[in-house]
Amino acid sequence: MGTNPIGADKDAAEQLAAEAVYALHGSDEAGYEHCLRLLTARPNASGWEHLVDQTITARLQRDVTELWRRGWQPADVVRMANRRFGAVHARLATDTIAAEMRAYTTATVDERWLEQLSALNAQVWWQDRGNYLQEWRDREGLDREAGIACVLEVLSMFAVLPRLEQLGPLPGTARRRPSGADARADGRGSPSNETVNQRILSRVRALLSKAESTDYPAEAETFTAGAQAMMARHSIDAAMLWAESGNAPDAPRGRRLGIDAPYETAKAMLVTVVAQANRCQAVWNKELGFSTIIGFPADLDAVELLHTSLLVQAMTALVKAGTRAHGDGQSKTRVFRSAFLTSYAQRIGERLSAAADEAVHQASAEPGHAGLLPVLAARDQAIEQAVDEMFGKTKKHRVAARYDMEGWMSGRAAADVARLQENRRIPGSR
Repeated sequence: MGTNPIGADKDAAEQLAAEAVYALHGSDEAGYEHCLRLLTARPNASGWEHLVDQTITARLQRDVTELWRRGWQPADVVRMANRRFGAVHARLATDTIAAEMRAYTTATVDERWLEQLSALNAQVWWQDRGNYLQEWRDREGLDREAGIACVLEVLSMFAVLPRLEQLGPLPGTARRRPSGADARADGRGSPSNETVNQRILSRVRALLSKAESTDYPAEAETFTAGAQAMMARHSIDAAMLWAESGNAPDAPRGRRLGIDAPYETAKAMLVTVVAQANRCQAVWNKELGFSTIIGFPADLDAVELLHTSLLVQAMTALVKAGTRAHGDGQSKTRVFRSAFLTSYAQRIGERLSAAADEAVHQASAEPGHAGLLPVLAARDQAIEQAVDEMFGKTKKHRVAARYDMEGWMSGRAAADVARLQENRRIPGSR
């Protein structure tokens, strides 16, 4: 029997792509260039370019599916592509994810995944599924060789990304309740906990948006304090519901927050103190550039929203602080800013913890909340267990930053005027 020329060419394309990725990892520039030239064009091979495009597109999607099994999520993959290569590679990763996600029905995809896909705008925008790479190259303004090189670089990244902790159900395995008014009611005509949660989050986002956009500190303080108080109260209500329900309506989960250069150490510290103040734990992966936050869903929402807002405020204050130089004229701006952000994080942590303690004190004095403290202790224990299961016995250590007295004092002063004053009257609060 004769050989199948199409099958042989497909095998050849697969082999060339594998060899190119291997050459990239081995810094074999000559081997990589050889494979890239053959993948770009092959004389006397009819339909070769289209076959190569289909072959490497299919491999991208297979590798993404494998990344899900290794604990990665859509936002993690796109952020890593952007971190290692840039925006073009990140858009390629986003499109690959959008194509791969067509294999799953919406009802079998976790809510957090759907939120990430929406935030990434991961959609199938191309017209011809069999000609995606050509449409993508045209959109990015790349010639064929540059486009193939970009695909190979993304494939090389996919191949070496390590296994991560599984933070939720894989796509295709989630079991979500159907959306709609009927599904969001608890059967007695009242809104479900999920409906209440989304309503509160919408209000919190609106308050924080106003806090970050206003030029008046007093207004910003009121808006951010309102957001903080609202999230703290929602967390306490969720804790009591958790205790009262026999089937535990929620459980500790994980969420990853990206930490980008510069000043990663100080930024990781800010994540940690915000997490601790909201009864969560943070585990920083310096090499991959993110912290994993472990906690209950309502508290994870608080950490993510408050951290994002506080980081905006910290960076704004840092820019206003300007640059610094030694007496001999040499710049010490980097050391100053590192100390500034580290001090800012420490002081913010103190203020957040004090505010959280006050919220618990007030709530525990209310009728029906006499058992709040044991409930919170049980949730803390559940989080400890979840951290141990995900990470083992992680080593805790103090985060060190280069010290600069002026930067330290400036950062502490900036934290003191950050929008966290919890004693102002909160519009719409209880």
